[in-house]
Amino acid sequence: MYKIGEALIGSGNELAHIDLIIGDKDGPVGAAFVENMTNLSIGHTPLLAVIRPNLPTKPATLIIPKVTVSCLNDADKIFGPAQTAVGRAVADAVAEGIIAEKDAEDLVILVNVFIHPEADDYRKIYQYNYGATKLALKRAMDTYPSAEKVLAEKDRGTHPIMGFKVVRLWDPPYLQVALDLDSMEDMERIIYSLPNRERLLIEAGTPLVKKFGVGIISKIRELRKDAFIIADLKTLDVGRIEVKIAADETADAVAISGLGTQESIQKAIQEASKQGIYSILDMMNVDNFVEKLKGLQYKPDILLLHRNVDLETHMSEKGEKLGEMTEWGNIKEIKEILGKNRLVAVAGGITPDKVEQALASGADIIVVGRYIIGSRDTRRATDDFLKYLPQDPDTMRLALEEDEQLDLK
Repeated sequence: MYKIGEALIGSGNELAHIDLIIGDKDGPVGAAFVENMTNLSIGHTPLLAVIRPNLPTKPATLIIPKVTVSCLNDADKIFGPAQTAVGRAVADAVAEGIIAEKDAEDLVILVNVFIHPEADDYRKIYQYNYGATKLALKRAMDTYPSAEKVLAEKDRGTHPIMGFKVVRLWDPPYLQVALDLDSMEDMERIIYSLPNRERLLIEAGTPLVKKFGVGIISKIRELRKDAFIIADLKTLDVGRIEVKIAADETADAVAISGLGTQESIQKAIQEASKQGIYSILDMMNVDNFVEKLKGLQYKPDILLLHRNVDLETHMSEKGEKLGEMTEWGNIKEIKEILGKNRLVAVAGGITPDKVEQALASGADIIVVGRYIIGSRDTRRATDDFLKYLPQDPDTMRLALEEDEQLDLK
């Protein structure tokens, strides 16, 4: 057996973060147990978990400090409340059936313990490390989380120590405000007036980028720390370089022109994936864009379609049935070509009365420029669109592991 568990409990300097491995004494975990116990390092000396002096817990458990123990005061926290907390949590895990009593002699546990140097409340150190250790053990034995859980949460979670949120587009639809401006003052005014919503994306329009450079992304980031920011570079060539520059300025997505060569588009999409940001393929003025999309081995994360009233009018005049055709083409067909978890954005003079039609057609992102940035009341103009969108994704969700089973006896 070889299982891994993790848990974080508490707050402040006494917060406990436990990583552990549990496995057979005669297997790789047992070998690691002996290796760690016999190879000491300064400031990270392993110690056995004990209930009290002269009474080590079972299964045998080795505590390894994550933070360097630099003085006797630090040592007191590890050898006192933390050591006891881990020892008793392991013993209680056996008593409660999390670990079978018959296996207690055959298993060993390695526990990485975090103690902040400025933690000073010994009772909280004990309490949090006890809870985190027992929870990590239960998770290990239950093989929690499942791969399904990880895939469902990977774009939703926020790490408490990061200090900012990385927005991922996991629950469309969204409204994208295109700042097609050439004035820094107007940009700041509009951003300050935009509502702080997860469903609102901010685009640094091409005019803004051309006048002030890609560094304008960092400026927008100063104004809206947790916003999803798009750099509309309309990259045609040297895509890898331009995408990297935008990523270095903290852009969450980069718009690539569909007019570029297949090779250039592919390189830009690959670079965006490498940098961990979204690639947007802008199909403005691209003829037969469906065929061009089919020819791409690596598909963009988002395909941007522009209004094509001429096509719709032409088909109507010829008496052809529109079927699932919209002003932006057949979005359903396009999504099938793009593949799972990829999005379609629509643009082109969209007004609030067009939002429901666009969403019903399958659009995931509504791109709006003039209606909002040209309005005297930017906030009201933005709300004219947002009222057609659902609440922000996590508004009604508690940050709890609500899918973990509780043993109610």
